[in-house]
Amino acid sequence: MKNARNFGIVLVAALLLVLLPGGGTALEVALTLLTVAFFAAIGFFGYRLYREYSFTLDSLGDRERLVLYSSIGLALLTFVAGQRLFASGGAGFLLWLALLGLASYGVFWVYRQATRYE
Repeated sequence: MKNARNFGIVLVAALLLVLLPGGGTALEVALTLLTVAFFAAIGFFGYRLYREYSFTLDSLGDRERLVLYSSIGLALLTFVAGQRLFASGGAGFLLWLALLGLASYGVFWVYRQATRYE
């Protein structure tokens, strides 16, 4: 019963956004605020991880640190350029996926290098 009530609240809010004048603008503002909050949370999470693992990051080799920071930068630039890549069609979306895959692989490679035993 509680789920049905919550679903009804969301349904009424969605109908208000669609039917009231200026609802589309309010929806755009809400989505923009959610996007900013999402990226701010990711930034805060990254800051906390950096503070917690700063000794580990400093103990990485120069090559591993370069790959790690380059991968993070590539992921950030890919997210920033996402709208332009999506606007260019299917090839842009595939490029977006490939760039995020490359950034993810870079972070994974650094993790594997840091945790291997020799």
